[in-house]
Amino acid sequence: MRHSDTSPEAERAYVERLRKMTDEQRSKIAFDLTNFMRRAAASRIRSEHPDWTDRQIKRELLRIALLPDPLPPDLL
Repeated sequence: MRHSDTSPEAERAYVERLRKMTDEQRSKIAFDLTNFMRRAAASRIRSEHPDWTDRQIKRELLRIALLPDPLPPDLL
């Protein structure tokens, strides 16, 4: 059973387009998506903590990306 809002025809066309791209083109898409998500996450953090500095926001981004949630007891 499919659980997607993308039609099979659209998915096939998308996959075919990806296959025709160079490694560099696919890497650029991944890089752009990663940057977009990082900016979106930073914006959310900034809205939740308007008093935080840029450094605090960057630390929180790293914490979210690198540390498990919830933290294991030995890291508390």
